[in-house]
Amino acid sequence: MNASPAASDALTALLAFWHDAGVEDCFGDAPVDRTRETAPPPPAKATRAPAAAQTGTVTPLRAPVASARVSTDTVAEAVALARTAAKAADSLESLTEAIRGFEACPLSGMGARQAVVWRGEATAPVMIVGEGPGAEEDAQGLPFVGKAGRLLDRMLKAAQLEGRVVITNTVFWRPPGNRTPSPEEQAICAPFVARALELVKPKLVLTVGAAAARAILHTNEGITRLRGTWGEWHLPEGGTSAPVMPTLHPAFLLRQPQAKAMVWADLLAVAARLDGSSQTTDSKTPH
Repeated sequence: MNASPAASDALTALLAFWHDAGVEDCFGDAPVDRTRETAPPPPAKATRAPAAAQTGTVTPLRAPVASARVSTDTVAEAVALARTAAKAADSLESLTEAIRGFEACPLSGMGARQAVVWRGEATAPVMIVGEGPGAEEDAQGLPFVGKAGRLLDRMLKAAQLEGRVVITNTVFWRPPGNRTPSPEEQAICAPFVARALELVKPKLVLTVGAAAARAILHTNEGITRLRGTWGEWHLPEGGTSAPVMPTLHPAFLLRQPQAKAMVWADLLAVAARLDGSSQTTDSKTPH
């Protein structure tokens, strides 16, 4: 049975909604015993190809989104180059210049206008790490400046964290189609993110979204399991480390406003631990 255009659009929107949330685990209404052997489905009957296919003319439904699945050797070489460039930077300003001149990450050649590196206070006690730049970030050259970023700013202000954060991403160039950056792309940019941690020396780290949490905490767990629980970001070299609080991405909150309460609780936990005392901010979730 073919779905109507309206149903297809609704399904696409729903999948995008859950993708932004980082949700990967789906549960049915009843358990299914997948250890039982079942009869294979009957073979599909051959059908007559559409006229367009018979003539060799096919109209694609959607242009493919570029991906950057590169070989292990290429990734290793790019990571080595990134480490060298990052290690030479002695400030966030010089690190920014190193990133802007770095061409070994495939994302830098996939249509991004510019590198999007960081915004906020260079000596901030809290570092926020997101997934990657979007369209507005790509245009302005700053992270989290679109609708999701403005929501994040309002929540930070309400939690008394305004002016106490520096914000960056796991990758510095906008992935085509705003897709999630691949693990390879994140690995190539990781030395720069790690160097930012060494330079800023934040007391706490807040990751937003599943992709950021996985990259920083080196885990495959979903964000719904990770959020609200403290982890540790420990660099293998130099002994630098910081406590990490994973939370949901603000883009998800724009589609699912009722989830704001969870992010608000996470921000209060960050503020309380930062100040070393219980948070006295109004418990009402900001909008």
